Amino acid sequence: MHVAFRSNASVLRRLHLNFELIADPTLAEMGKNLKEAMKMLEDSQRRTEEENGKKLISGDIPGPLQGSGQDMVSILQLVQNLMHGDEDEEPQSPRIQNIGEQGHMALLGHSLGAYISTLDKEKLRKLTTRILSDTTLWLCRIFRYENGCAYFHEEEREGLAKICRLAIHSRYEDFVVDGFNVLYNKKPVIYLSAAARPGLGQYLCNQLGLPFPCLCRVPCNTMFGSQHQMDVAFLEKMIKDDIERGRLPLLLVANAGTAAVGHTDKIGRLKELCEQYGIWLHVEGVNLATLALGYVSSSVLAATKCDSMTMTPGPWLGLPAVPAVTLYKHDDPALTLVAGLTSNKPADKLRALPLWLSLQYLGLDGIVERIKHACQLSQRLQESLKKVNYIKILVEDELSSPVVVFRFFQELPDSDPVFKAVPVPTMTASAVGRERHSCDALNRWLGEQLKQLVPASGLTVMDLEAEGTCVRFSPLMTAAVLGTRGEDVDQLVACIESKLPVLSSTLQLREEFKQEVEATAGLLYVDDPNWPGIGVVRYEHANDDKSSLKSDPEGEKIHAGLLKKLNELESDLTFKIGPEYKSMKSCLYVGMASEDMDVAELVETIAATAREIEENSRLLENMTEVVRKGIQEAQVELQKANEERLLEEGVLRQIPVVGSVLNWFSPVQALQKGRTFNLTAGSLESTEPIYVYKAQGAGVTPPPTPSGSRTKQRLPGQKPFKRSLRGSDALSETSSASHIEDLEKVERLSGGPEQITLEASSTEGHPGAPSPQHASRSEAFQKGAPHPEDDHPQ
Repeated sequence: MHVAFRSNASVLRRLHLNFELIADPTLAEMGKNLKEAMKMLEDSQRRTEEENGKKLISGDIPGPLQGSGQDMVSILQLVQNLMHGDEDEEPQSPRIQNIGEQGHMALLGHSLGAYISTLDKEKLRKLTTRILSDTTLWLCRIFRYENGCAYFHEEEREGLAKICRLAIHSRYEDFVVDGFNVLYNKKPVIYLSAAARPGLGQYLCNQLGLPFPCLCRVPCNTMFGSQHQMDVAFLEKMIKDDIERGRLPLLLVANAGTAAVGHTDKIGRLKELCEQYGIWLHVEGVNLATLALGYVSSSVLAATKCDSMTMTPGPWLGLPAVPAVTLYKHDDPALTLVAGLTSNKPADKLRALPLWLSLQYLGLDGIVERIKHACQLSQRLQESLKKVNYIKILVEDELSSPVVVFRFFQELPDSDPVFKAVPVPTMTASAVGRERHSCDALNRWLGEQLKQLVPASGLTVMDLEAEGTCVRFSPLMTAAVLGTRGEDVDQLVACIESKLPVLSSTLQLREEFKQEVEATAGLLYVDDPNWPGIGVVRYEHANDDKSSLKSDPEGEKIHAGLLKKLNELESDLTFKIGPEYKSMKSCLYVGMASEDMDVAELVETIAATAREIEENSRLLENMTEVVRKGIQEAQVELQKANEERLLEEGVLRQIPVVGSVLNWFSPVQALQKGRTFNLTAGSLESTEPIYVYKAQGAGVTPPPTPSGSRTKQRLPGQKPFKRSLRGSDALSETSSASHIEDLEKVERLSGGPEQITLEASSTEGHPGAPSPQHASRSEAFQKGAPHPEDDHPQ
């Protein structure tokens, strides 16, 4: 329709031009009027299209972009809310980075980089070249890597991917022309250690477009040396086998500080092997930071002779948003340009600007001081942990390593009779596995507790294949960021020592708890290897289907009530409920325990409380059903009694006027007839004795509520599930004698029966009767009280 309108308007516009050529004033006037009319129509159409366009745009554009924009304060407030969350949310306490003045210099570098990029090309080229060359020279001198080049990258693994491209271009001369056809004829092989960080090999294959068979994982030592160091002899055998099969050994990735425990490979021996077979040697790891110190171990110092290395100075020096650096040695600038290690773009060179500013601000003394401080923290913790019992250190053979990995171990010395462990040769494979999982759960709990108590330590909980769950302290990656001090290390050691008694006693009481549960009727022990407490137990109620793995609503209700009852006891134990390890059934999880824990009393209390909750629940359900049936039966009997009364009184008394007169002259003497439902006996009884004797009968005395266990007498201030001290036995017998007598008297007391009374008035159906007992039907529910008309006390 709009297109037709525009076409008609254009036609009329051409006609108007023709009208202006006509000398006739009438026709000329008509053309002028037509021009004005068309202009009005076109303006109206244009305004309509603009309004429709605004409505369409406002509907598609998000709210923050609508209108004329927002002010800076509103935008910064939005950023703050996104960073720290809303005020209504619960405050969290993550590791907050300690951004000092050197951190502000690094952040300033990003802003300056954006400003510098607006300079003219010649000034920008000179400035970026100066920044890149200065930063490269400084890093090579600080970390003893002479005559090297530098590549700055945001992704830590990106530098290794570029080095692999450079190695491919160096070894395959026709790769630029023939591409992957060259690789197909002679497949390259990249060797990675089994202790390398997870996902590194897959990342390299994805970036290089290589199949996974091009990766070769070198195992670590199994007989001699560290179990986290590369097996050099086995590596040489693998290289020879690959050469015989027509493959090309391309690159070897060694570790100067593995990602897990900080072990350093035998880099000197690996360098000799790589030179022998023409393999590119690349080194990475946290221990490369120690190259800046005055004393460096020989294994780490050998990394200065490698072909390339990747470093992360940001975490080492506490610099936020600072790129990682890959230092390499190569003489062909054309190949480095093809591999992507060098670039002519000024924006790529400006990546070094934050590090260029921060290194100048810190100076050599500041850089060395931060790395030295981190190494001193690790040595301080390592020396302190050697004096702590039941703590095993995994890096004892490498004193220069800035990483400390430790764990609580389950094999306890035989010298102390309190702490004894089962000898390993006499244990079956399943028992060893169960003990291993139990110890892993305890170490995981220990690590989480230490992280909360000493957040400045920067601890990490990790799982190792051979050792199990361990706790890692790597101050080189966290100390400068979190501001870790020597006092934090001392506090960490103190917290470890305070947690050891609980860990040891929990490990000791696990077997006793299992035996007590298995010996108690109604309880089932659940073997959950991931729970750090003394054990997991499930109460088996009467309707529990043991073969089913689905959730049990009745069991969940019982365990929820059990959890509430146990928490009300205010003991030192921690309880929680959750699904079973291998099914969806609800279980009770019992937390860490101290040495003086009375396991027998605990298990007995759990069984008795769960049984009482089940009985009360079943009693309530049965009582509800019995009361419902009793009410129905009482209604039927009351209906029959009313019919009998009508037959006895006759038809005349039912007539409204005649019945009133007849009742006036000859009133009917009728007793109140009702029904009483005895909750204790569960029977329906008549209410005649109540009105005859003006008192409610005592009925049957209910039996006392059965108790699943005897309540243990505790001393004042003693918490539940605690063993009594030996020296306080005589004192407790004399001081609490009167208290026990009072308890026995209270237990002998019993209450009266509870009744529900349903009554039928004998004067029902007599309208106009003056008797105050007149009613159509009266139902009175009584609970241990006489009829309302009874003026005498019971």
